[in-house]
Amino acid sequence: MDIRFLSEYEIPRPLLDQGTEEQRKSVQSIIEDVRQNGDRAVLSYTSKFDGADLTSLLVEESEIDEALLQTDEQTLSVLQEAAANITEFHERQIQQSWMTTKENGTILGQKVTPLDTVGIYVPGGTAAYPSSVLMNAIPAQVAGVSSVVMATPPGPDGKIPAGVLAAARLAGIRVIYKMGGAQAVAALAYGTESVQQVDKITGPGNIFVALAKREVFGIVDIDMIAGPSDITILADDTANAGEVAADLLSQAEHGELSQANLVTTSLEFAKAVSQEVNFQLESLPRKDMAAVAINEHSKIYVAENMDQAIDAVNQIAPEHLEIQVTNAMEMIGKIRHAGAIFAGRYSSEPMGDYFAGPNHTLPTSGTARFSSPLSVDDFIKKSSIIAYSEAAFREDAKKVAHFARLEGLEAHARAVEARFSHKKYD
Repeated sequence: MDIRFLSEYEIPRPLLDQGTEEQRKSVQSIIEDVRQNGDRAVLSYTSKFDGADLTSLLVEESEIDEALLQTDEQTLSVLQEAAANITEFHERQIQQSWMTTKENGTILGQKVTPLDTVGIYVPGGTAAYPSSVLMNAIPAQVAGVSSVVMATPPGPDGKIPAGVLAAARLAGIRVIYKMGGAQAVAALAYGTESVQQVDKITGPGNIFVALAKREVFGIVDIDMIAGPSDITILADDTANAGEVAADLLSQAEHGELSQANLVTTSLEFAKAVSQEVNFQLESLPRKDMAAVAINEHSKIYVAENMDQAIDAVNQIAPEHLEIQVTNAMEMIGKIRHAGAIFAGRYSSEPMGDYFAGPNHTLPTSGTARFSSPLSVDDFIKKSSIIAYSEAAFREDAKKVAHFARLEGLEAHARAVEARFSHKKYD
């Protein structure tokens, strides 16, 4: 891995993959085709891109039953325990509606309402992701969403991986569509003969899924535009070089555009981690993909002191941040920008990916500067409640009318004055 000194190098802010003009036009064309032709278009793209010739987009209940039978007891047990952990964590995020009454009788408040329909997208292709099912579906269920449906691309045999279907059953999802890519996003956003139109789409995907989500935002809500996965590890010379290298590679294997950075105060430790990464890389099944991520998009930064190292971490604003230093918990308060923070030697990033409970759908590409992990909050909406008493209205009406005229909105002013005056306006 490339080693650089922070005193001599400015850290570039991670950039979101915007896609090419050709990709954007392709996505727009697919979306319009699905809008116009519904199921026929989706089935055609499923044949073209996934190699599956289907007659129906819906997963049958018997297919889910078969998947459960194919899933071994240990896998089911792990999925069940992970689901319980995820549920317990997200139940702590539930917000309640509230109201308050002022002395003048005015009632103000906030009404919390779950979304009606949500579509979760679960990627396929090079791997199966039961964890994405749990991480997207469970907070929606906890929030009280009445209808949660799922879309995921089938294999050439027309089937969905058994682990994905088993996770869907555990998460309470009954409606599952065999479709992926931009066509799945379009179908969820606009609805087709078979696909229920939803109010929000969540879940990661490739660049075509990301671009499609951007295109349909406004027709539906989306969780975020997810970029390549990234991790930054903040470490001093008390950390274990082999363990740090392994954690860096855990994200590098996601894809060629992934980013795995180390920020450390020790040059010797930096060299040791670089050697370990190169050594461990050789035996990885996804070596070719991870090697590109390590060699082209990842760096080791050597800081003069811990304050400079923390400034670098906040500048990167990583999706995943591991803190492997003495008294790691004491460092958390100094971190301003990170999607998820893993404190201490035994808080390896994959613990959060699969099992700990917090959501693994996190802000990427430096967007942790202004956004948060997927949560129950993403599956609710809030309405303000305003109920003025007559006394309070009379107290504030002239002030409001004045404010309205200040902005040149005479009808606003008259609407207020109409309640205490019978004045006729010319």
